[in-house]
Amino acid sequence: MINRLILTIFIITLFNGLNAQNSTPPHAGARGLALGDASVAFSDIHASFSNQAGLAFLDGMAFTIGAERRFLLADINSMTAAFALPTKGGTFGLSINYFGASTYNEQRIGLNYSRKLSEKFAIGAQLDYLGYSIQNYGNKALFTVEIGMMYKVNKALNIGIHLFNPVRQEVIEGEKVPTVMRIGAAYSPSKKVNIFGELEKDIDFDLQFKGGIEYFLIDILCLRAGVSTEPLLNSFGLGLKLKNGLRIDVASNYHYALGFTPGFSLSYQLK
Repeated sequence: MINRLILTIFIITLFNGLNAQNSTPPHAGARGLALGDASVAFSDIHASFSNQAGLAFLDGMAFTIGAERRFLLADINSMTAAFALPTKGGTFGLSINYFGASTYNEQRIGLNYSRKLSEKFAIGAQLDYLGYSIQNYGNKALFTVEIGMMYKVNKALNIGIHLFNPVRQEVIEGEKVPTVMRIGAAYSPSKKVNIFGELEKDIDFDLQFKGGIEYFLIDILCLRAGVSTEPLLNSFGLGLKLKNGLRIDVASNYHYALGFTPGFSLSYQLK
């Protein structure tokens, strides 16, 4: 038991140091995972985790569930769920994330709201509850916020901006929840191809680049690949988009020191 606890804390600490801590928002579903997490310009249900402003462009009620196994270790899992409901007054949503194991875990519950200010421009915000639990050491809970904007330049180009934790909340003395800003774009040169790119800056870490490409072999099946830096990660995956609004995505990224992180997500949007 002690060895498992030590291993879990060691891996989490190593991963946090390499990847700006897990306390930052989770991957935007397996779609985001496959695209190098270049997801700040998403305008589907996965925007619940990357830029809530994108939810304002949903055509109908949507939800998603997903899971990841970090570095193929049974004791380090990430599970997500999100729901969004567009109304005449804007889109309301809920997102949930659990990361870790029984010995150490983080919980995140977010309530969000997004609204179009014009046909092309939208804003969004989320109030986050963050919970931390370490076995035999107790629990910690705090609140923070996220804000985002999205501008649809035209039918082919989206630009997204997102800021997480601008209030610089502190977990323990001297250890703050990361403050992260992201800016990026999604470009669709044709009906078969989507290209994503973004820059991410945690104020305590180096600038990261994230990029990915999505190619539809046929109307319902697409292949994805991506890359991110600081640390260097390669990613890949595929998606199945059914006509009834159901979408199934599988993906994995590869860390050159720690190995593979596979992920899966299931989402649905009511037309």
